[in-house]
Amino acid sequence: MSEDARGDLRWGSIPGLVRAAAERYAGLEAVVDGRSRISYAELGERVERAAAACIAAGVRAGDRVAVWAPNTLEWIVSALGAVTAGAVLVPLNTRFKGAEAAYVLRRSGARLLFVTGTFLGTSYVASLRRAAAEGSGTGPLPGLPELQEAVVLAEDAPQGFRTWKEFLAGGDGVGAEEVRARAAAIRPEAPSDIVFTSGTTGSPKGAVITHAQTLRCYQVWSELAGLREGDRYLIVNPFFHTFGYKAGIIACLMRGATMVPQPVFNVDTVLANIAAERISVLPGPPTLHQSLLDHPARDHHDLSALRLVVTGAAVVPLRLVERLRGELRIATVLTAYGLSEASGIVTMCRRGDPAETVAATSGRAIPGTELRIVSAAGEELPAGEPGEVRVRGHNVMSGYYQDPEGTAAAITPDGWLCTGDVGVLDEAGNLRITDRIKDMFIVGGFNAYPAEIEQLLGLHPDIADVAVIGVPDPRLGEVGKAYAVRRPGTTLTADDLIAWSRREMANYKVPRAVEFVTELPRNASGKVLKTELRGRGPHSA
Repeated sequence: MSEDARGDLRWGSIPGLVRAAAERYAGLEAVVDGRSRISYAELGERVERAAAACIAAGVRAGDRVAVWAPNTLEWIVSALGAVTAGAVLVPLNTRFKGAEAAYVLRRSGARLLFVTGTFLGTSYVASLRRAAAEGSGTGPLPGLPELQEAVVLAEDAPQGFRTWKEFLAGGDGVGAEEVRARAAAIRPEAPSDIVFTSGTTGSPKGAVITHAQTLRCYQVWSELAGLREGDRYLIVNPFFHTFGYKAGIIACLMRGATMVPQPVFNVDTVLANIAAERISVLPGPPTLHQSLLDHPARDHHDLSALRLVVTGAAVVPLRLVERLRGELRIATVLTAYGLSEASGIVTMCRRGDPAETVAATSGRAIPGTELRIVSAAGEELPAGEPGEVRVRGHNVMSGYYQDPEGTAAAITPDGWLCTGDVGVLDEAGNLRITDRIKDMFIVGGFNAYPAEIEQLLGLHPDIADVAVIGVPDPRLGEVGKAYAVRRPGTTLTADDLIAWSRREMANYKVPRAVEFVTELPRNASGKVLKTELRGRGPHSA
């Protein structure tokens, strides 16, 4: 890729990209969300109006603005509006419970929150109110003193909150020149977003990514994937995840593709959307594509427009790649590997790679970055030898938000990001992830961190000790299994603990199986021997 084609040099900032897309692709359809269909020119106008409302609400350059909502047109407009006003976006996982969301809001010092109304039968406002009811704050949520305002992305809002319509109206006094001046002042090296991801300690850490990194990385992604003008992109990957926001919204803005956000993964809805909207691009975890192929009504839907699939986040069976190419005649099937700390992208297959390479590896390092495998002592290992995956380059985060110790532990003095994943490089430089040093496992595309789940389970009054591992699951790839020690005299059952977990944590974190033991195996220093737990015969949920 030539230097002038680099996203960071071409657009400078995400607001620069939004404005350029609104002008270049003005008449093309930008977003289809239910009955709403808007062009790129209309999207540009809506984003500027949202930015004006943010400025009127007192948002300053560098303030953190959070969005806690599913994939919708309002998510796109509110997030891009906040970033255009110079804010740093903090996306919140829609599977969070109130306490989990409150932690990230508090940790990031978010000033403004955009929150969905009722979603999947849950009032997000009510759950957040319960979690942040007590404190000294003067805003709508006393337990979050830095949060000045919460806007409900709906037609109704409880007392103390504004509706989306009311919020937008508040910006009517801010002119287009002021909005564009605010956007023009954003430097490429300024933070564009903070993506919170749990570390080995279980406490969420915020990976800080800049405008320049976002633009450069997803210009590369778009180029390698072959995304093109006029593509119709079904975005099932959640916007709160780097893959949904950046390989979705940002990539579409770059190429003039139509975004079709889907709030909930449902295979019937996916099939209907592909046929009705002539979807050509469908990234997602392997479970999405597997369920599509295996659906009994698949042949009743016209899927002929599909031409590009990008997957990853779990083991990809060779048979899946062959079926996507053979049965659905999808021309391009690619795999990739990334993590939030590396802007969501480290390696990617290339178009034309054989099915075996796509299935068995996550491809090669993206342009402008370096990849190496190192031993426990930090020495570089040759091809074929497993070790920790390390990456260096323009994709590596500037650090964890307000966490110099965590940053120093993650990035070496000479700039190598320690991913915590174990992998092997082949002679051609293709990476195969073989294990996870951090014990992380992936549930249907969502990263689950045992340490965080163990901390939550440890809050149960009848649990004395607990360890969580990932076990195979035919539908989700992996799910959690808990080994728990009961407190003396208690009669807690597996069903009791699972039911309690469903109330206290996001669904993907909930253990699907519980085995009670008298004690956990530990080494001399007291660390739980998870290798021994994994070795206790065949596991399944």
